[in-house]
Amino acid sequence: MYIRPATPRLNGKVERSHRIDAEEFYRLLDGVVEDDTGLFNEKLKEWEDYYNYHQPHGGLGGQTPYKRPKP
Repeated sequence: MYIRPATPRLNGKVERSHRIDAEEFYRLLDGVVEDDTGLFNEKLKEWEDYYNYHQPHGGLGGQTPYKRPKP
């Protein structure tokens, strides 16, 4: 079963992830990576590290996913 594109009420977490990727990660790559898988993966790792360990998240009360207490 497939979910129609741009239907956040059906799959909000995935749609939100795609939006964050477009707004934050791919914007950083603008003009930097052109068909270089190694460089792309390096930049992705850097961004994931920043996103998960350093960037405060509003939905987590300003905490990072790493610092958020586990349930």
